[in-house]
Amino acid sequence: MLDAAIFVVFPLLMAVAAFSDMFSMTIPNRVSILLFVAFLAIAPFAGLAPVEIGWHVAAGAAVLVVCFGLFALNVMGGGDAKLLAASAVWFGFGIDLLGYLATVGIYGGLLTLVVLVLRANQQVFMALPLPIPLHFFNSKKGVPYAIAIGLAALTCYPDSVLMRAVLGPAG
Repeated sequence: MLDAAIFVVFPLLMAVAAFSDMFSMTIPNRVSILLFVAFLAIAPFAGLAPVEIGWHVAAGAAVLVVCFGLFALNVMGGGDAKLLAASAVWFGFGIDLLGYLATVGIYGGLLTLVVLVLRANQQVFMALPLPIPLHFFNSKKGVPYAIAIGLAALTCYPDSVLMRAVLGPAG
């Protein structure tokens, strides 16, 4: 049962956040809350010591502080900040978190370029029979960054501490 929770909960919640942001430009608070609570429920059974769990929570808090600053500067949405912090808890301090955040940045940059291309060529893309949400063409709307956060999470999660606890060390 623990293995199933580790394999399913995090990826599913990240996918829910990404799809929600893609279609509505909102990330439900319950997704970020569930991510945090699920980590706290799963981590002890995955073999993480209380000190390790504390460091994972500290990683999420550090990411939240930085993201809150970006939110205050109107660089990042509040939902994105909460989602990134809640997902950072699953990676903890260390190389896993750095890799995750770097991947978020890369995917976020690519996503932003795609959105800019869509907005610059609005007439062309609106004429095509593609189901693109209209807010992608609205320059007053931001970028649905949870798409990049979710893709980065799905890319990096297989190398995370919890997945290594289930799969064992690579090698």
